[in-house]
Amino acid sequence: MPPIAAPRGTNDLLPDASSAWRWLHETHARVVESFGYRLVDSPIFEHTELFERGVGTSTDVVEKQMYTFTDRGGRSLTLRPEGTAGVLRAVMAGNALAEVRPARVHYAGPMFRSERPQKGRYHQFQQVGIECIGERAAELDVEVIEAGWRFITALGLADVDIQVNSLGDLEDRQRFREALLAYYRPLADRLCDDCRRRLEVNPLRLLDCKRDAAPAAAAPLITDSLSATSAAYFDDVLSGLRAAGIAATLNPRLVRGLDYYAHTAFEYWHGSLQGSQNALGGGGRYDGLAEVLGFASTPATGYALGVERLLLVARQMATVPPSPPACEAVVCSVEPPQAAIAADLARQLREAGLRVVLDALDRKLDRKLRAADRLGASAAVIVGEDEARDGMATVRDLRQRTQRRVGVAGLVAAVRATLASPVAG
Repeated sequence: MPPIAAPRGTNDLLPDASSAWRWLHETHARVVESFGYRLVDSPIFEHTELFERGVGTSTDVVEKQMYTFTDRGGRSLTLRPEGTAGVLRAVMAGNALAEVRPARVHYAGPMFRSERPQKGRYHQFQQVGIECIGERAAELDVEVIEAGWRFITALGLADVDIQVNSLGDLEDRQRFREALLAYYRPLADRLCDDCRRRLEVNPLRLLDCKRDAAPAAAAPLITDSLSATSAAYFDDVLSGLRAAGIAATLNPRLVRGLDYYAHTAFEYWHGSLQGSQNALGGGGRYDGLAEVLGFASTPATGYALGVERLLLVARQMATVPPSPPACEAVVCSVEPPQAAIAADLARQLREAGLRVVLDALDRKLDRKLRAADRLGASAAVIVGEDEARDGMATVRDLRQRTQRRVGVAGLVAAVRATLASPVAG
């Protein structure tokens, strides 16, 4: 019987990979919490209607990529394909806006989409993101874009290109829709099957076609359909970015793949990710989403960034820190009679805040010391017959290959001193 493999499009995060993800997650939390964002967590699965109404029935996500199932009660549920809709639902349902407006929240966790696995994209993937919910202001759009940019630069990723556009308000998009219909209808025979079907339902989705980008290259620009009010709002966003010292590229053909965006839309691009995969993530304003989900009309903005893509670039640029060793010290008993004493010493060291592995297995000491080296330990505490009799322990510096005997009462200090000693060489 062959061994069971992981499902296609998934990754097992073993210790080194988990260490890199933890570094990224902690960096994100540190940066966005400096802006006042607080951690939230929402369910991994939601009612399917949340995404059908929120993300949009004509999007690739809803049409082709969602993992949807019926539970034992006959309810249609979906593994979350993105984080915004669920986080917004949680904030609104939890009445978080009664405490403070806007509510600034951040999140991290797995998302699920059944799309073709490719470089930096998987069926189960990780995202980090923030949402700023409850107020509409260009300053908040700038804050969100800046927070994402500062996080990416904190990872050591240089040369990030921030692409920005405005999708206008509902009336702007209606004018743009009519301009797109006038442009695309004569080209209907040249469109792919998906685009022909979406032409009358939501022609904005044609600008995001993954099969043939040629028709979109000459399509009308949404910036030509913006009202004076929408254009002024977008100008305020661009001015705010310049004031923050953030270079941004105006991209009037940028549309996000989800239907809930309005006004400001943006993506973070990096040149090491080629073609359609060059976006590390993005976001924008979604003032109409809360009402679509059945809540009071509530403005909001935010972003989501793909962890796998960020780590892909970070590894290429050698900015991922090395995985920390499993422990700082290993406590070894020489023979089984000293195992209980070794276990007690290991507890003392852990209670002092050190990361310690206990090796009380019935095997030779040299094997235990080789294992300690492989674990990355800097110190070994050895308890043999003589040490047990005298109330002592031998502390060995595994880097300098020196050792000394110390009393049990001074063990913590001796191990700390060994860990603090410079590496020979």
